Amino acid sequence: MKKIIFIEPNPPDFHIFTRVPLPRLGTVLLGTILKEHGYEVKSYVESLDELDLLDVLSADAVGISTITSTSKRAYEIAKLVKLAGVPVFMGGPHVTFLPDEALEYVDFVVRGEADDIIVDFVKALFEKKGFDKIQGLSYRIDGKVHHNKTSPFCKDLDKLPCPDFKIISGVEKKGLKRFSITPIMTSRGCPYDCSFCSVTGMFGQKYRFRSKERVMEELIHNRDHGGNWVFFYDDNFCANKKRTKELLQTMIDARVTPKWTAQVRVEIAKDPELLDLMKRSNCHTVYIGLESVNPETLKAYNKKQSVEDIENCIKILHKKGIRVHGMFVFGSDQDTTDTIAETVRFAKKNNIESVQFLILTPLPGTKCFRDLESEGRIITKDWSIYDAHHVVYQPKLMNYYQLQSETIRATKEFYSVGSIVKRAVKFDIFSVAIKTYGHKLTRQWEKKNQHFLEYTKSLTEAGRVIEHTAKKTAEDVKEKFRQLELSGAIIIPKSH
Repeated sequence: MKKIIFIEPNPPDFHIFTRVPLPRLGTVLLGTILKEHGYEVKSYVESLDELDLLDVLSADAVGISTITSTSKRAYEIAKLVKLAGVPVFMGGPHVTFLPDEALEYVDFVVRGEADDIIVDFVKALFEKKGFDKIQGLSYRIDGKVHHNKTSPFCKDLDKLPCPDFKIISGVEKKGLKRFSITPIMTSRGCPYDCSFCSVTGMFGQKYRFRSKERVMEELIHNRDHGGNWVFFYDDNFCANKKRTKELLQTMIDARVTPKWTAQVRVEIAKDPELLDLMKRSNCHTVYIGLESVNPETLKAYNKKQSVEDIENCIKILHKKGIRVHGMFVFGSDQDTTDTIAETVRFAKKNNIESVQFLILTPLPGTKCFRDLESEGRIITKDWSIYDAHHVVYQPKLMNYYQLQSETIRATKEFYSVGSIVKRAVKFDIFSVAIKTYGHKLTRQWEKKNQHFLEYTKSLTEAGRVIEHTAKKTAEDVKEKFRQLELSGAIIIPKSH
């Protein structure tokens, strides 16, 4: 029996999402499919369990899934595996958009969704032939790179199996209790196309969803195996309101209503029936990409929502007793330090339970990346800091240091001791716990990344000198930074 090991590399830094470790479902689904076809399959999720390199090198093939911020670690693992003579392939959003880069480290890149081709690919891998027939595959033959025709999106999500989480190392004995929240996917794709988001490039704008019957199978399985909380892993859980209502009503009728969270948009506030079903089905918290309180920034992001929509949504959700996790993105060409300060005031005024103040990050595959790259404004391609918490491009109305330091300041202010006390006097224990955790995590992150804060200050100061003396272009600025690095004045993260 051939042994295949999947690996999900550890993020290089920590933030609110990395502190609640959940496996991405891609490798688990692919592993489950291969297991059903007679292969021995194991998956390592580094945020859950330490990688056993000896075990990995005993595999007949290794598959690695990566997003942009984990790609550096993914390439490090791939080099070791390849050096040992074990075939290694890679997938995920980052390498889907940058397959040529990935092929410097791996034998094959599986671009886009791999559910329909994974069995044929693995068969070809072990037979060492037929690669030209595998859609979405990138590889080298005699030093020449080949990119096969892009594979179509999986049309029938119902044919996908229930994810077998037991293939994940460290889960064998504890089962679903190993996760604080169980991930369940009910749909793929998003009909919107935000300028900084890679979802539509990876999964398309056409909204595809599983039948309520198949989703219920997973919900019941989760309940029967000790799972309490569920995170619906959809990019936009309520993109098709009619379908979402049917699912929630089915959950209510079957009395299968675990506490659940999901990513939604502000439009849900305009549908009272949907909100009622969400509350009755035990919705606890929704994650909403609020993005900005600057109308011009919302237009630039192509959000198709107004500040009034945002405020109204928060108010209505709170009336329903549903908590809000608001995600804001700082750093558009329309943003200033005043925008950041106003966002903090807005979040506090509207009593948002928890927030993420993120820095605009030009992820490969997005309009944001294409625009900033064409303008010569990307200052580093050290992918390990492409995590929405580090400045990696030249802002327009702020300097590097302002964007970095003001984002940290905003987060510290929101999760201040005073804000914790305010929640405590209202006996809101859950919010106290969240804010206390946010307070602690923010300070840990700031301490760990003090060097990067100093780095942005150095960039800013160097840029000012150059602008004043020679009116240099953005490319000249980057050259000056390289000179500073060589002299040891600053340390600039290495690009690949």
